Amino acid sequence: MEKLKEFMLLFRMEPINQQPTQEQLNEMHQQWGDFIANIAMQGKLVSTHQLGFEGVQITANQSTTQGMYVANNQILAGNMVLKAISTNQAVNLAKKCPILIMGGTVEVREIQPM
Repeated sequence: MEKLKEFMLLFRMEPINQQPTQEQLNEMHQQWGDFIANIAMQGKLVSTHQLGFEGVQITANQSTTQGMYVANNQILAGNMVLKAISTNQAVNLAKKCPILIMGGTVEVREIQPM
């Protein structure tokens, strides 16, 4: 049996300007629950986090700016760490991520021990 490696999925999306309806929220929660449960049932889930919508950026000179970092009109919305045999397997799991349906992106990165 091959040794599983850890990969981080980084979830990015456009900042939300309009509050979703309760029905839309319920549907999104169901989709995320199904996505996470599927990976957990395979024994591949390590952790997952949704990030808040407020933040502070700190620069090298120690100055701070209120707000989230926005690049290419996207913010970092959350992450997941999972176990997979290869990058390809992690990518195949990530292709089922609900953030893709919402117009967002998923970046898959292997975690390197420090």
